[in-house]
Amino acid sequence: MQLSEMTWPEVGKWIEHGACVMLPVGSTEQHGPMGRIGTDTICAEAVAQQAADLCDAIVAPALAYTPAPFNTSFPGTVSVSEEVFAAHAGEVIRGLLVQGFKGVFVVNGHGANIAPLKRVGESLDPGALTLLSWWEPAEVNALRQSLYGAWEGMHATPSEVAITQTLMGELPAGDAENPPEALSTEYINAHKGDKHGPPDEHRAMFPDGRVGSHSALATPEDGARLLELAAQGISDAFVSYAESRLRLTQDR
Repeated sequence: MQLSEMTWPEVGKWIEHGACVMLPVGSTEQHGPMGRIGTDTICAEAVAQQAADLCDAIVAPALAYTPAPFNTSFPGTVSVSEEVFAAHAGEVIRGLLVQGFKGVFVVNGHGANIAPLKRVGESLDPGALTLLSWWEPAEVNALRQSLYGAWEGMHATPSEVAITQTLMGELPAGDAENPPEALSTEYINAHKGDKHGPPDEHRAMFPDGRVGSHSALATPEDGARLLELAAQGISDAFVSYAESRLRLTQDR
């Protein structure tokens, strides 16, 4: 269920029964020649909604404007500072908790969101906020590696492009038919969490926006499999989280 489509009496009944809520968080940034600007938000929302269908949960409206400073040399990218994002996300999360939700479960779709969201969580009661990126469940990671191996890369990944293809159809690959420059292990380790360089430097290193990711390997069929596994993994994690939050509040 989407919070935005519910009435206040409906939401009130869920809160009375001790509900937690899912919050998708993505980005608004380039995703290479064949990836949509909203890819991260599209994936986070779709996974959250399908997971919520599996476990009968509520999904709050997604947060789509987040930190992506390294991509601002590409048209279409809108980045906000970590401080502004953390402040805004914190207000939204606290607002959900003040309404009476027992906890907020962030379904994340963008690496640069993780550190500021963790800082938000540290400012709240322990456990009031938890975060899981859609690609983190073990079954999803295994499929990504099986399908794409090292060509999954770090940005404009075939797995996220595949999910958008499933949901919205394919876009022409254009020059993305050719593989990008492969990444070294050293580069991957040094830039985890989207720790990339200044915008002009980043675009000079990755002129078409792909960071070691061979987006053209994506297919809608892959996307359907990834989406199904991600939704199941997020659903399972949400159920465990919601049950633990309910037990905690009942024990108080």
